[in-house]
Parts: sequence; structure tokens; C-alpha cells
Amino acid sequence: MPPSVPSLPRRVAHILRTSLFVQVLCALVLGIVVGKLWPDFATDLQPLGDGFTRLIKTIISPLVFCVVVIGIAKAGDLKAFGRIGLKALIWFEVASTLALVIGLLAANVVQPGSGMHVDPSTLDASAVDAKTGGGSLPSTTEFIVNAIPTSFIGAFAENSLLQVLILACLVGAALLHLGHTKVPKVLPAVEQAQEIIFAVVGFIMRLAPIAVFGAMAVLIGQYGLGVIETYAKLIVLCYAAAAFFIALLAIALRLVTGLSLWKFLRYIRAEMLLALGTASTESVMPRVMQKLRKAGARDDAVGLVLPTGYSFNLDGASLYLSIGTLFIAQAVGVDLSLGQQITVVLVLMLTSKGMAGIPGSAFLALSATASSLGAIPAGAVALLLGVDRIMDSMRVVTNLLGNCVAVFAVSRWEGALDLEKAKKVLDGDVEAAPEATSEVPAQQTKETVTEAS
Repeated sequence: MPPSVPSLPRRVAHILRTSLFVQVLCALVLGIVVGKLWPDFATDLQPLGDGFTRLIKTIISPLVFCVVVIGIAKAGDLKAFGRIGLKALIWFEVASTLALVIGLLAANVVQPGSGMHVDPSTLDASAVDAKTGGGSLPSTTEFIVNAIPTSFIGAFAENSLLQVLILACLVGAALLHLGHTKVPKVLPAVEQAQEIIFAVVGFIMRLAPIAVFGAMAVLIGQYGLGVIETYAKLIVLCYAAAAFFIALLAIALRLVTGLSLWKFLRYIRAEMLLALGTASTESVMPRVMQKLRKAGARDDAVGLVLPTGYSFNLDGASLYLSIGTLFIAQAVGVDLSLGQQITVVLVLMLTSKGMAGIPGSAFLALSATASSLGAIPAGAVALLLGVDRIMDSMRVVTNLLGNCVAVFAVSRWEGALDLEKAKKVLDGDVEAAPEATSEVPAQQTKETVTEAS
């Protein structure tokens, strides 16, 4: 007898039960509907997204620590690890500077703020202070000093990725120096801890649809869809500039590794949708690290490049900041000279590096840029308050893809990328990543297989 074909309702139910991508997509649509129809109720759903993000943040630091320590110990070459870090920083600086320049060129050509004739005195400058909590971005010296941990436990308690990276590098170097004969049980213990953390990631990710539903409902409930009409020109310009930058990333990835960015995007589509829904790249960092490793990137490259990129390679934020600065200037009738626009690039090259993890960091960077120019009223930054949350999607996608491309590119340069495995995995060959079954719970593995097929 021929095998029975599952009925359509059963197939749909199976997909809903096993595919994280479909679950998150449904939650996204449902969140938009609830936010539109019941905005007052929607704003009370904020804890759903915040709670999920808190859970994810609790495991990021120990995960990064384990991956980096294991990567250094298995690679057996601390100099190679140093080369990876240096090449990553070079890539980050080139990419983020390119994003700033693209943003300035786009804003000069389109001029999204021209004709608005906004009087800065009519804007509520105190609203910016409320958004940023009265904080400020650290100076370059403060940023470097703050990256140095004051205690081993404190680095994890503060959830400082750079501090955890430094500690992981020291521990990995110590393991190489002492050798496996003196500390034979340490590395297996760290590997077991990593497996436990990835299992926890699998549990937490089951809550992802709930988090996306809550975050999207809050967004639509608070801001509605009318803000899109008010800032249509600016929004379209930012997203178009981001699309152009991502196309450049795709070309760079193809030239350096021969891999397709579009296939990679399909490979991480569930994580990308989750990042969009929660407006946070941190919410998907553990899963993305896991998938990059399965796609052939070596542990030390993934463990160093991706977390470092979260502080040094904010390409989407760079695009938004450069376009936003010129939008504000044009809206209040200030014509910035070429020299002043070069100053914008130089200032943002510094301020964008200290943005990670600081509330309202985009507004702090914009305020710092306006103050350095002396031509734009600081209160004019309040013009972007209504549209900032809409820009999160653009920033999240561009930041995440920029850092993933950096992992592949730097890994390829350092010989830390299994190119054949990467091509097979991105083509949907699940068998190319046999270690998947040992890193996530059975249910999560089943979901991954379903999504990749």
C-alpha cells in the first residue's frame, strides 16, 4: 500500500509546532493586529518582550566565555587568535566608516528634512533626557578602561561582553601555557558547560513567539502606523540606504568566501525575524553563534568576532546616525559645509563605538555630534523621537548581517572556515552539521531540521 499523505490541517499543525520561523511570523502578525485594535491593552504587554530579553542576556556572557576558551584551547595558537582580533577590528572600521559615508551621501542627495522649517524652540528638549535617562556616552579613554574587568565575577554580573572576552582570552592563554597534562579536566568541563548553555538556549527560544507578540503589540499600540506617514521620506531613505549597504555586504562576502548572503539569510531566517520582532540583536546572539559554528566557522573566530562586533561594528546604527544628523540640520534650516560633514563622520566614528548597552545611545551620539558642530541646536534631536523605534528594524538587520559577514570574512582570511561545510549547510544539507544533536534538546533539533529542509 502507498504511504498515506498527511492531511493539510495536520501538516499545518506540524509546521506550527516545529518551525520557529512560522511561530515567530504568526506572533508578529498577531502582535500588529492586537496593537492596532486594542492599543491600550497592547501597551501592557511590555513585560513579555522584556522578560525574554532578560533571560537571553543571562546566558550570553557565560556562552561567550566558554566558546572563546574552547576555541583558543583547541586552536592551540594564541598568535592566530590575535591575528583574528586584529583583522576583525580592521574589517569593523572599514565597514562602519563605509556605512557612515553612504548615509551622508544618501542624505545629501535626497535631503529628507528639507522644507520642514522646524523651529527648534518649539521642540521639547527634555524628552531627549527622558529617553536617555540623563546619561552620556563614554569618552574613548573611558571606553577602553571600562573594557578592563575589575573582578572576575563582576564582568559576568555586569554582562559586559568586552570584559568577558578579555577574561576568556586570559583563561584560554593560560590553558595553552599549562598544557592538557597539568589541567586535564578543565577543558572537558568547559565543553560540558557550553553544551548545558546551548540546551538552556533551546528552552528559552520556545518563548520567542510570545516575546515577539508582546514587543510588536507594544510598538504598534504606542506609536500606531501614522508615524510612518509623517516621516515617510526619512524612513524610506534609511531603509533604502540599508538595502544598498547590505547589497555591498553580499558582494564582499561572495568575493572573499564565495558564499551567498541570501542563502545565509534563509539559513538564519527564524533568528532574523526574532531580532526584528524584539528590536534586539542580543536576543538572537546565542543562536546565531551556534549556527555560525555549524556553518563551518571555527569556534575561536565566532567567539571573538561576533561579540566584539556588537560593540565595534554597528553598521546599521552608523547609517542611521549619519542620515539622522543631516535630517535634523535640514529640518531646522542649517546648511552643513563639507568640512562640517567630515567632522560628523569623524565624531560618529568615535561615538558609535561606545553605544552598545547604553539606553538611548543613538540620541546621545546625535547630541554629541550636534554639540561638536556647534551649528545644530541640541534640542533639535527631539525631532527623531517619534521615528526612532521604527528605525530599530533597519538597525537590527544591518547590524546583525554586518557582524555575521565579518565572521565569515575574517575566518576565511585566517583559514578558520570550512568552506565546503559552509556551502553544504547554506544549501540546506543538514547532515553537514552532525554535532547539532549534541548541542540542543531533541525538540529544538527537530525544529532546526524542519527549518533547514
